[in-house]
Amino acid sequence: MATPRTKDIIALILLLVLCIGGGAVSGLLSPPGEWYAQLNKPDWTPPGWIFGPVWTALYAMMAIAAWLVWRKRSEKNVTLPLIIFAVQLALNFAWSPLFFGLQRPDLALIDIVLLLIAIVATIILFAPISRSAAVLLTPYLAWVSFASVLNLALWRMNL
Repeated sequence: MATPRTKDIIALILLLVLCIGGGAVSGLLSPPGEWYAQLNKPDWTPPGWIFGPVWTALYAMMAIAAWLVWRKRSEKNVTLPLIIFAVQLALNFAWSPLFFGLQRPDLALIDIVLLLIAIVATIILFAPISRSAAVLLTPYLAWVSFASVLNLALWRMNL
C-alpha cells in the first residue's frame, strides 16, 4: 500500500504530465505553420521561440497549483475548485486547435475569453484552500490576458 508521501509524489507527477503533456500534444497537433506566418501581426507580437519555454513554465506552475489544492482534500472540499481547474485546462488545450488547426481566430477568441473567466474562477476558488496555489496561477492569468489581446488584434488585422 502506498504511503501518503508516495501518493503525493505520484499525484504531482501525474498533474505535471497532464498539464505539460497536454499542452505539448495540443501544440504539436496544431502547429502555427504557413497560415500563421502569413498573417498580419502587431509589432508587439512575441517571437515564436518564446512560446515553448513560457508555456512549459506556466503548465508546470498550473500542475503544482492543482497539486497544492489536491493535497488539502482531507481538510477542505476541493471538488469544485479542481473541476473548474479541469474546465480551464480543457479550454486552454482547445485554443491551439481552434486558432491554428481550424484557422479560426474568431472561435479562438471566444475560447480564450471563456478561458480567462475560468482562470479567474480557479484563482478565486483556489485562494481559500491554498494561497500559494492561487499565486502560482497569476503569471498564467497575466500571459493569457496578453494572449487574449494578441488574439483579438490578429483577428481584427486579418478580417
